[in-house]
Amino acid sequence: MAGGVLDGGIDADPYLDRINALVLEHRVAITLLFLVVTAGFAVGLPNIPSTDSQTDSFTEGLAEQEALDAINEEFGDPFATDGDSTQIIQDGRDVLSKERLIEVAILVERVDQRDELRVEGASGPAQAVATQLDPSATTPREQRMVLESTSEAAIKDAIRELGPQLEGSLSEDYNAQSATADASITVISHDLPAEASDDTTQEIQVAIRDIAQSSPGDLRAFGSGIIDADTGTVTADSLTIVIPVVVVLILLFLIVAYRDPGDLILGLVALLMTIVWTFGFMGHAGIPFSQTMVSVPVLLLAVGVDFGIHAINRYREERQEGYGPDNAMQIATRQLLVAFFIVAVTTAFGFGANVVSDLGPISDFGLVAAIGIVFTFFIFGIWLPAAKLALDDARERVNFPDFGTKPLASEESALGRVLALGASVTRYAPALFVILFLGVGVAAAGYGQGVDQSFESEDFLPPEELPWYIASLPDSVAPDGYTATRDINFIEDNFEASTQDSVKIYLEGNMEAGSVLESINHANEDLPDSFIGTDGEPDARGVISLIERQAAQDPQFAALVDRNDQNDNGIPDQNLAVIYDHLEEDDVGLGEYLTDDRMAMQIDYAVESDASQSEVSADAAAFANDFRQSAVGTGQVIVFGAVSDIIFESSIQSLAIAILLTGVFLMIVYGLLEGRPGLGAINLFPILITVALLVATMRAVGLSLNALTATLLSVTIGVGVAYSVHITHRFIDEYNEEPDTYGALRTTLTGTGGALTASMLTTGLGAGALVLAISPILGTFGLLMFISVIYSFITAVVTLPPALFLWGRVVGR
Repeated sequence: MAGGVLDGGIDADPYLDRINALVLEHRVAITLLFLVVTAGFAVGLPNIPSTDSQTDSFTEGLAEQEALDAINEEFGDPFATDGDSTQIIQDGRDVLSKERLIEVAILVERVDQRDELRVEGASGPAQAVATQLDPSATTPREQRMVLESTSEAAIKDAIRELGPQLEGSLSEDYNAQSATADASITVISHDLPAEASDDTTQEIQVAIRDIAQSSPGDLRAFGSGIIDADTGTVTADSLTIVIPVVVVLILLFLIVAYRDPGDLILGLVALLMTIVWTFGFMGHAGIPFSQTMVSVPVLLLAVGVDFGIHAINRYREERQEGYGPDNAMQIATRQLLVAFFIVAVTTAFGFGANVVSDLGPISDFGLVAAIGIVFTFFIFGIWLPAAKLALDDARERVNFPDFGTKPLASEESALGRVLALGASVTRYAPALFVILFLGVGVAAAGYGQGVDQSFESEDFLPPEELPWYIASLPDSVAPDGYTATRDINFIEDNFEASTQDSVKIYLEGNMEAGSVLESINHANEDLPDSFIGTDGEPDARGVISLIERQAAQDPQFAALVDRNDQNDNGIPDQNLAVIYDHLEEDDVGLGEYLTDDRMAMQIDYAVESDASQSEVSADAAAFANDFRQSAVGTGQVIVFGAVSDIIFESSIQSLAIAILLTGVFLMIVYGLLEGRPGLGAINLFPILITVALLVATMRAVGLSLNALTATLLSVTIGVGVAYSVHITHRFIDEYNEEPDTYGALRTTLTGTGGALTASMLTTGLGAGALVLAISPILGTFGLLMFISVIYSFITAVVTLPPALFLWGRVVGR
């Protein structure tokens, strides 16, 4: 340590001198060696696997998801978005007119003509009407010809004859008497081999979307492959928009911070090397890329920019004191290597704490971010000093002029005076300020406990309406062709079979027992608060609703129900097998709710759109207990609720681990180096306040903990520790030289504080540029990352001075 150590500390200078000797004596070799290693990592970049589905990577392996998959496989879903089917959406004027039916028939025929699209069959209003008119018309071409050769009146008559059979594929405004509807869905099934990948599904469905967009009429294709395509495209488009902004912002601030083209190039190359090493490692290790990984380069840039500015600024401070290049770098790295090491380890703890998450993408994020921080330490702690000295040697040989060589701030500068205010204001009553800041932190933490948590598929998809600034982008970079969100919302708004905001109750037992439907009806009388109901009647789809609808349309069936309804409530309570047989004969979709062996049944209950996932999950679990049969509640909202709970638990667990590991490590390091382990606890003081303020801000502005923002709690530990460690470490070095707390703090805040200010502006605005991302989850992360960086800087320069004053008075001497 420069100037010695406090009593009880070990002397790290011999170890630092060995590293310095290596850097000084082999500066060119080290510079070239690191570039060779960079090339080796670059080879792994093309090998980074991609994540086919953002939400599937989070729900994979969950018991709730497995239950939902089993139900969907057993009962089927008329609008299932799996890889074996593509949905053709048609809306606008009457979709049951001859002209509109022919439009769909032509599209299906065009798709069927392309062997690579592997069409197995198609079902929808056009196919049903054509088959009703001519049962021998089994191919898309034959069905199209039947529709073209039939009169409008005959087609309408066929639609009326089909009656309820068309309801599942038509919008809720379907009028059976007038044979009209404003929207329809036609399902094209595909014959895909078992080994077919999600990429195959995506290619097929995107190709069908292109065909639909070029076809006459308002036709759109929809499916899981299109959802995955839009998810991947929005990530790429977001990066295309954000990266240039981030580069420009970082470049502008680095120009101001370095004020020298040579130093600027070295800093940028070091940042690029950090990204290449980290993502090259992902490729070599086979770690897939997901939207959670988009934040990794932002975090690495945050720490890398901080390291780079501190390294160059500290070197310049010593050059200003009159030292030559070698001696100046030796003094700078003797101090900064220790600070960089402490920051790197604690930041790795903060990022790496996410490894404990049960969710694969978050765990992978923690591992990659932690490895990236280790790479950052070596690149900026070893390569940058060696490259800087090699550059200065070359400049001296060619007599290249110097540009900006002064440090960023001094005691006489305006910035220096502002930064020193924290020391000047709190020096006379530090205990009072510490208590005040503690109170603010406790209050913020208490308020922040009410922060919401969520996991929504919409987080990963582009918004239905693109941000206003997209319209001003050049055509070469402007995004185009997002359809998934629009079509998801359209299906939800117009089709009864849409079940995104619903809970599935899965019943097991003898469903032909006379009391089964009565017991279900009895359970429906006490709906949970989050379930939708009117006058005691649930908004539900199941066997009971199927019976009621068929009875309203078929007098013969209504009479059958009445004969088997002993208490005149419209629910048959005997001879259920006969009721079911009649429904099967009418082909009204009984198989969607009752298994073939009639030993299991499902009911879809609509839930309030504004109900939280935790509320719906709790209500579904309690409601399932009201059924006499063996019952379990599931559905997408419950699956996502389970993911949300895991995300919240993981965020708290990661935060606790990050705090524990960081605190223990800081106390050990300061105990070994300075003989004062209490400095480690002081280092945590501003970081804990930052986390509390961040969570409180999230609740105040209505932002929730989701798949990406949940990582910010532990990430803030990693980002914030850099600011507090740099200040504390520089303070101790100055204090060792002259044991005057106020003088040491002023020198620290005006010297290191200047570098911290540049780092804060660069990383804060660079990370904040993510708010321009089209992807909602990336935009939210960018906003919170910006807030986190600002809070970390403010708490470091404001709350640390009084804490260090107290340390100086109580234990410093």
